[in-house]
Amino acid sequence: MADKLKLAIVGCGNISRGYASTIQGHKDVLEIVGAMDAIPERAKALVAQYGGKFYATLDEVCADPEVDVVVNLTIHHAHPTVIAQCLNAGKHVYSEKPLALTYPEAKALVELAERKGLRLSCAPMTFMGEAQQTAWKAIRDGVCGTVRLVYAEVNHGRIEAWHPNPEPFYKVGPLFDVAVYPLTLMTTFFGPARRVTAFGKVLYSDRVTKEGRPFTIDTPDFSIAAVEFENGVVARLTTNFYVGSTKQRGLEFHGDKGTVHIGCFQEFSTPVSYAEFGKELQPIPYVREPFKGIEWARALVEMHEAMQEGRPQRVTGAQAAHVVEILCGITTSFTEGHPVDITSNFVRPTPMPWAL
Repeated sequence: MADKLKLAIVGCGNISRGYASTIQGHKDVLEIVGAMDAIPERAKALVAQYGGKFYATLDEVCADPEVDVVVNLTIHHAHPTVIAQCLNAGKHVYSEKPLALTYPEAKALVELAERKGLRLSCAPMTFMGEAQQTAWKAIRDGVCGTVRLVYAEVNHGRIEAWHPNPEPFYKVGPLFDVAVYPLTLMTTFFGPARRVTAFGKVLYSDRVTKEGRPFTIDTPDFSIAAVEFENGVVARLTTNFYVGSTKQRGLEFHGDKGTVHIGCFQEFSTPVSYAEFGKELQPIPYVREPFKGIEWARALVEMHEAMQEGRPQRVTGAQAAHVVEILCGITTSFTEGHPVDITSNFVRPTPMPWAL
C-alpha cells in the first residue's frame, strides 16, 4: 500500500482539532486530504488550518478515490449511518466512540467491515498511552499479584460547564460517552465481560448552558455497575455527569499483593503508582517518556503500521462492539432490575512493542 494513509475527517466539532493537530505530528505516514461537516463553515475552517479540500457532503467524501480512511468524528447517534455509508463505499473507517448506541447495530457494522475486507477501528484508543501501558505491564508482571477487583471511577463533571452543545451528551448519557474509556482499558487487560448488574438514576435533571439557556435531561446522569469478567475479575464501574471535584479518580487494580493505580483513563502522562497491601502508593516509572495529554492520532499511526505489516490493527471494531454490548447490558440491568449476561467476544489487543 501507499507510504501514507490519506484521511478525510467527517465531523469538525470540538474534538476534530485534537485529531488534526496530532495527525500533523505524523506527516510521514498520515495526511489529511479533506474534511466535511453538517455545518460547512467548520469543515472549511479545519482545512484552512490543517490542509486538504472541503467536501460539501458525505457522498463527496465516499466518492473521492484519494481517501483511504474516513475519520468519523460526528455526534454519537450519527455514527452507525456514517460508518455504514463509508464502508459500503470501500473506505476504511476510524470512528470516535461509541461504535453505535445498540449492540445489534454495532455487531452489524463489524460484520459489514468483515464482508467488505475493510478495517473498522473505534475509539477509545487510550490503552495505547504510556501510562496505561505502564500499568498493564505492571499487572502482567504480577506486581500486585492476581487482580480480583477493579474500581473504575468516571466522575466527569457537568458537560454544560465547558461544552457549547451539551444536550447530545446528556441524551446518550455518561455511560455511552465516557464509561467506554475504562471499559476498553479493562477488556484490554482482562478480556471479555460476561455479566453486569447495575443501578442508574437522573440525579440533576434541570441544567443550564454556559449561555444561560435551560434544558432538562431524562437519561440517567449517574450509574454504578458490577461488571464480571470471564477471567474472574470483578469491577465496580461508577460514572456520572455530576461530580466535578473528588479524590476518586482513575482506576485501581486490587490484587493479592497490592494495588496498581492509574490517575486518569485518558491522559497518556497521568501518574501510575503501586502500593503493597496496607502501604502507601508509590510512583511506577513509565515504560517510556509519555506523550503529554492524549495523542489522538496514535491509533491511525498504528493502523498504518498494521496495514504495512499485513496484520490486524490493535484498535478494533469487534472490541468496540463488545463494549457497546456491556453498555447496553448495564442500561437494561438498571432499567429492568436484573443482572444481564454478555455474550460477545473479540481478539484482545497485544501490548505495544515498547511496553513488553
